[in-house]
Amino acid sequence: MNAYVGTPTSRVDGRAKVTGAAKYAGEFSANGLVHGFVVEATIPRGRIVRIDTHEALKVAGVLDVLTHANRPPLADKDEAWKDEVAPEGSPFRPLYDDMIKFNGQPIALVLAEEWETAKFAATLVRIDYEQLEFVTDLEAERGSANEMDKPHKPRGDAKAALAVAGLRHEADYLVPTEHHNPMELYATTTVWEDGKLTVYDKTQGVQNVQKYLCSVFGKKPEEIRVLSPYVGGAFGSGLRPQYQVVLATMATLALKRSVRVVLTRQQMYGLGYRPMTIERVALGARPDGTLDAITHEAIAMTSRYEDFSRNDTGWAEQLYKSPNTHFAHKLVDLDVSTPCDMRAPGAASGVCALECAMDELAVALKLDPIELRLKCYSDRDQSEDLPYTSKQLRECYARGAEAFGWSRRDPTPRSMRDGKELIGWGMATGVWEALQMPVAARIVLTANGHAEVSCAASDIGTGTYTIVAQVAADALGLPIENISVRLADSTLPQAPVEGGSWMAASSAHAVLAAAEDIRQELARLAKAIPDSPLADIDMHNVTLANGMIASNGKNAAAVSIADVMRHGKIERIEKERLNEFAEDKSHARNTHSAVFAEVKVDEELGVIRVTRVVSAVAAGRILNTKTGRSQIMGSVVWGIGMALHEETQIDHRFGRIMNANIAEYHIPVNADIHDINVIFVDEPDQRINKLGIKGLGEIGIVGVPAAIANAVYHATGKRIRRFPITLDKLLE
Repeated sequence: MNAYVGTPTSRVDGRAKVTGAAKYAGEFSANGLVHGFVVEATIPRGRIVRIDTHEALKVAGVLDVLTHANRPPLADKDEAWKDEVAPEGSPFRPLYDDMIKFNGQPIALVLAEEWETAKFAATLVRIDYEQLEFVTDLEAERGSANEMDKPHKPRGDAKAALAVAGLRHEADYLVPTEHHNPMELYATTTVWEDGKLTVYDKTQGVQNVQKYLCSVFGKKPEEIRVLSPYVGGAFGSGLRPQYQVVLATMATLALKRSVRVVLTRQQMYGLGYRPMTIERVALGARPDGTLDAITHEAIAMTSRYEDFSRNDTGWAEQLYKSPNTHFAHKLVDLDVSTPCDMRAPGAASGVCALECAMDELAVALKLDPIELRLKCYSDRDQSEDLPYTSKQLRECYARGAEAFGWSRRDPTPRSMRDGKELIGWGMATGVWEALQMPVAARIVLTANGHAEVSCAASDIGTGTYTIVAQVAADALGLPIENISVRLADSTLPQAPVEGGSWMAASSAHAVLAAAEDIRQELARLAKAIPDSPLADIDMHNVTLANGMIASNGKNAAAVSIADVMRHGKIERIEKERLNEFAEDKSHARNTHSAVFAEVKVDEELGVIRVTRVVSAVAAGRILNTKTGRSQIMGSVVWGIGMALHEETQIDHRFGRIMNANIAEYHIPVNADIHDINVIFVDEPDQRINKLGIKGLGEIGIVGVPAAIANAVYHATGKRIRRFPITLDKLLE
């Protein structure tokens, strides 16, 4: 039987998704289902003086309107509202009191027999406010930024080194606010059953949501079960419980009926965004390209009530040698909702600035951008002076450049063209963490040769169902068709939220651990069979393959698993294991990439097209080359969005988002995407974990915006440091 791990295996959940059998949070039904519609605040800061719900309650079919004045009891203390990935501060509490913290804040929930009825009645709710002074403009408030504690220790004297550097580059790069726009809307369906709740939620962590709801509403774990079998895109937006799950649960407890709350696309802009950041990078170099100093300061927005920050700075410590460095991350408190994680949080923004700065330095030094990066290449994480478990970034540069045809690049800006279009070639480096977390898995093997694998981990569309099935099939020696997988149910074996690119490695090794226990149990039973050919085997020297348990070696003996279980008089073997990774502080763990982009820019109109992208990725062992390639392709598309399209625009006079829809909040569409070539660089890693897995969720986006920005400069000779790069900026 062929091995599945490392092969281009089709999604095991693919049929369910393309046929519509897969159900999402807003699609589950229940008897007597009630529909909720959210009423939002229209001021950014202040308090509610009066809410008049009388007209809404007169509408036929309306059951109730919940506000802070009549909602069920909620926990008071901040600690009760903190989920497992909450930042420092006081978490937002929907419908808790009369205070308004941000424009678009939910302040009432209209409940009706039909969604359309609830939506109409919501327009009849009247609110009077007392508005307070507010600020929503990061650039205007950058002087009020407060520095966060970060683990990056300064080395040497960067300020002094910059002052005497032979060549110095220093600039601000601005990454705007970018909102999540997944295909699936934020939704929750709560099913009321004899005082207990079954909650179907769009989330990346069912156990996180379950613990959160129990804490907020004072419930026992057995009273609330959370499921999220399928997620239509999340990538950070579902790491924390979103407010609609609180509102739906609140309504169910108030009415003692099942409730569904689905946010509109416009309402989704009240939460779920990458924070705007001003990234200031300074590089000091010698004429040969040797770096003497690197400084990187990020100023980011956050809410007044929580300090959300991610690692924008410090990535240079893992990429480029320099004896003098200084990194700082600062926050500005604004009257907005708390930002959240968005694919490669911190790195997508911070590395974008770093890699644009490196390109500007290469231009000033008259060096090829790859040559400069190789000149400064670091084989150690300089922050902790550690070697890497593996780092094939040099090979990424080489493989990517060859596939792209980089050697044919004329370095002079505006020197390459195709008719009326200027051609630009740019490149950048990508880096991300290779994280792994404790995860538990349960395997039930039945005598008919079928295995069910279960784990509370979510599949946010990245392919966890398939990876778990692949690993289990190989470990148990069964066809993948004989493996069924259950995920994203809070009653299943423990798993953290799915994020940080850690779930593939983490869940795979939990499955391996449980499968090892199955194998040992089968070996014990096989030895006990009368006249067993495996009577004298070493318990640790057996293999499961093709429905058999066999000894390893030249004279391998084998017994069918069915016979083993029949002789043992058992119908099923069930094993559950929590896998924890041994702590290893002796090596750094990262994934890397080299991204090459071609753009064509209409010389008269300034229209930019990304016509080619080559992404060469070193991320350890690739579990599934088919879904892995899709991961990177999707990341590249998102990176194109960061570079050229995405920007949440706020009218700071009102503190309100002006383009809260996908007509005016631009994201890439099919016509914007051309050739994307993904190369997986072989990167054996015997140290990081048993299978040598790292993770692919984030690495594919890191570096893409910078590669495109650098290509735009090469095409036009104009350096745009304020993203997204739109035609008006080119034509200024």
